[in-house]
Amino acid sequence: MRRPALLTLILLLASAPGAALPVSAERGRYLAAAGNCGACHTRRGGAPFAGGLAFETPFGTIYSSNITPDLKTGIGRWSAADLRRAMHEGISADGSRLFPAFPYASYTKVTDADVNDIHAYLKTLKPVRYVPPDNSILFSMRFALAAWNMLYLKPGRFLPDPQKSAEWNRGAYLVEGLGHCGACHTPRNAQMAELPEKALQGGTITGEVAPGKPRDWYAVNLTNARHGLAAWTEADLVRYFQTGVSPRGSTLGPMNEVVVHSLKHLTEEDLRSMAVYLKSVEGPPYAGSTVAENEARPGEPIYTGRCEECHGPSGRGGFFTGPPVAASAIVQGENPATLINVILYGSTVAREAAHSAWEKMPAYSETLDDSEVAAISNFLRGSWGNRAAPVTAEDVRRQR
Repeated sequence: MRRPALLTLILLLASAPGAALPVSAERGRYLAAAGNCGACHTRRGGAPFAGGLAFETPFGTIYSSNITPDLKTGIGRWSAADLRRAMHEGISADGSRLFPAFPYASYTKVTDADVNDIHAYLKTLKPVRYVPPDNSILFSMRFALAAWNMLYLKPGRFLPDPQKSAEWNRGAYLVEGLGHCGACHTPRNAQMAELPEKALQGGTITGEVAPGKPRDWYAVNLTNARHGLAAWTEADLVRYFQTGVSPRGSTLGPMNEVVVHSLKHLTEEDLRSMAVYLKSVEGPPYAGSTVAENEARPGEPIYTGRCEECHGPSGRGGFFTGPPVAASAIVQGENPATLINVILYGSTVAREAAHSAWEKMPAYSETLDDSEVAAISNFLRGSWGNRAAPVTAEDVRRQR
């Protein structure tokens, strides 16, 4: 076969449906999964990466952008340098400033090479002509974001710690950078900036408890504190990342999307490195108020009648019955929103979870009133060594 004909054949095969992506784009596909790009830039029922997903903030609603390579409504005209500027500095290709709902405060740690590969992958996507709705945010003057960046953005790529292992550093890079775990699991100040002194100590986010029904969720404390991940092993975390279920708990609410669209697609080596890093992060001991014995006691009969069969008299649960509620980061959350949501609306694990027995917890929104849900919450938060602040009927009402 003559060389020109052979070259033509190679090009045709490379462009055929299902053909392997170039190496850079294939790496970019993996990195985009690590960054959970698809979940945030795909609205329900919409084309992948075409944007339009709503993010509820205290200042209004922000919609994710179209990052398909459409020339008019997407990022088809963006260069790799444009994407690096957006991810590292929060500045769009047209010079406008991006809202920090796009987690560039974390993405600034991502290497130039990784951003270039993500750009190469995004260029291979099918262009979609779609314009997301206008943001309904209280302040639309984006120049104010320049001040926000001056105060809260610390630009710069991730610097490995030479005193730590390569595995630890890889985990830190993924957790702090591409995975942007702190975007949900770190509390924020009034200007919606993460509090670095409380990194990964738990944060409140908004997500749906049912389609079209957004409510608060508490993204749990990821430090190795007693009210965080102290009871979890590295193996527990890896299994949770892979399937949404581990002996210590299962995914709930917005975390389902993270497992389905991001974590389950990563290599076991990367997941283990994340687990190694998270288990090294020390958090302060719990110093808040705790449920007193007289506050816990009214919920015990409800637990015995409705919960004990699955979670056990010791709160330790069982592989074929239900997850443990003793030493649970959700039960002991600083904000009880996730615990209340599970009681009101039932629990679901990621669709791909390998162990589905835990999907059977019923919803009690129709059978327990606000005072009863508060009572069972307080029993859980004050038993088996759990330590957390009391829950009120008003806390429950807000989650209805």
